[in-house]
Order: sequence, then C-alpha cells, then structure tokens
Amino acid sequence: MTTTDGLTRILDSLQVVLDDPTVSPADVAARAYLSRFHFDRLVAAATGEPPGALRRRLLLERAAHRLTTTGRTVLDIAVEAGYGSHEAFSRAFQRSYATSPTAIRRRPPLTFRELELPCPSGVHFQPPGGLRLPATRQETPMNVLQHLVDHHVDTLTAVIERAGTLDAETLDRPIAVSVETIDERPTLRALINAMVTQEEHWLSALRGGAWPDESDVSVAGLAARHAVAGRDWRAFVARTLADGTLGDTFVDTTCTPPTSHTLGGTIGHVITFAAVRRTLAIGALRTAGITDLGAGDPRPFLDAAAGR
Repeated sequence: MTTTDGLTRILDSLQVVLDDPTVSPADVAARAYLSRFHFDRLVAAATGEPPGALRRRLLLERAAHRLTTTGRTVLDIAVEAGYGSHEAFSRAFQRSYATSPTAIRRRPPLTFRELELPCPSGVHFQPPGGLRLPATRQETPMNVLQHLVDHHVDTLTAVIERAGTLDAETLDRPIAVSVETIDERPTLRALINAMVTQEEHWLSALRGGAWPDESDVSVAGLAARHAVAGRDWRAFVARTLADGTLGDTFVDTTCTPPTSHTLGGTIGHVITFAAVRRTLAIGALRTAGITDLGAGDPRPFLDAAAGR
C-alpha cells in the first residue's frame, strides 16, 4: 500500500464518522479494515498527527465554520464536535484559535481557509461536510496565466475549426453581439449586478455558504455591495497567490449538486467572464455618452503597475 493509498483510506474512514464524534478510535480503524495499532501507525506516518489529534482538529475546524456560517447555538456546535459542555469546547477552541467561539462568530473570516489550523499534512475540513487534501503540485500565478493563454489559443483553434463547416455567406454576415452563453437580455444595470454578484457568489461559495442576496440593484446598492465584495475578492486573490494554493480545491455549495473547483480555476473563471461583461458595460456607457473609460483595456493598468 502506498502512502497516498493509505491516506485516502484513512480520510474516507474519518469522513464517514465525522458527523458522529462518539465513534471510538477502534471503530474508525475497523472501518478502514485495519487493527487499531496499525491504523494509528499509518495515520501518524501519513499525516504527522496521531489519529485522535487529527480528528479533534478537523472537528474544531468544522465547528469554527459552523460558528461563522450558521445561527446554531455554541452548545449545539460543541456537542456536534464531541464536547460534553460549552465550557470544555470553549477552552479547546481558545487554545486552538486564540479566541473564543463567540468572538470568532462576531468577526467571520474572509474564507473558510482562514479557519484552518496548522498541521503537517495539509488535510483540512472542507465545507459543507468533507475533507480537503493539499494539491499534488503547487500552481503559481505564472502557471495560471499560462493556462489562460493556452485556453484562449485552444478555444480559438476550435472556433476556426467550427467556422470551416460554414458557408461564405454565413462567415461574412454582420452579427450582433451575442452573450447567450453568459447573460440573457443584458442591460447596463444587469451587467453591473452580474459582476458584483459574481464577486459575492464566489466568496460565498468559498465560505461554504448559499447564493448571495442580489435584490438591491439600485446604483447606490450596487456600489455598497461592490465596496465590500470587491475588497474581499481582491484580498482573497492576493492571499491565494501569496500562499501558493491556486491548485487547492473547494466545494461550491451554491451549486446543485455541490461541485468541486480549484482556487486557480475559479479566479480564471471570474477574470474571463468579468472581462466580457465589463467590455459590454463600458460599451453601454459609451452609447450613453460616457467615454472617459476608453475601451477598458487592462494593458495601461498593468503597464502602470509595472512602473512603465
């Protein structure tokens, strides 16, 4: 058995019993078809943590997530994490997070990644109810940029191939801008709302939450929503790039059924679809007589950022 195979079996067993903290260590080992002695040795070798410590940490991470995303009482969350009292849970939580359960509830983190406790294995709780393994290789910003360029080149190749099946009249016919694969009947207000909601949506997905409330589409409301979501989205991307975790995955609980994505893929998705909507919005502003934004080309911005 390889270390990877062993770790997968361990995590499968732990994930099944994560919702039942009363299950004994021997029962967990039995679910992995191992003796308690061999199971403990395998866990320690694969994760660098004794199985009891690993399980307690994962349950605390899950508890922290539920504190920041649900209205359930601290006692209910404590019991789910295997603690017999509010006080015992609070002491354990304070030792691990250097803050109390009520304090972390008052100032929820940017994403669930900030609720992860230090560990040697990189195995953490992943909302809504799973476990996350670290990426097998590190994705750098240069990798993601190259992937985006490769995607463009490959997609353009596919577009040209499909165009080869059409006649000359169709190829040379004037076309209206079509965004049927992105938005239906876009208006300037709808495009702005879609871009703001996109920031809110992915932040919520990263936190293991639901679809955001996009009911306020007044200009003032959109500005207020973007002031928060834009700030948090920018901070999330900066943190992901700094940590080198672009290849890590998370579960998007806003989808039915929940779907896994990489952090780098999500950032690439937002950049791509936001670019289309942003270009259309700037064009709508130009039609309305507002021309000071030019074409919305990112090149001057990047040149200025590079000091050129």
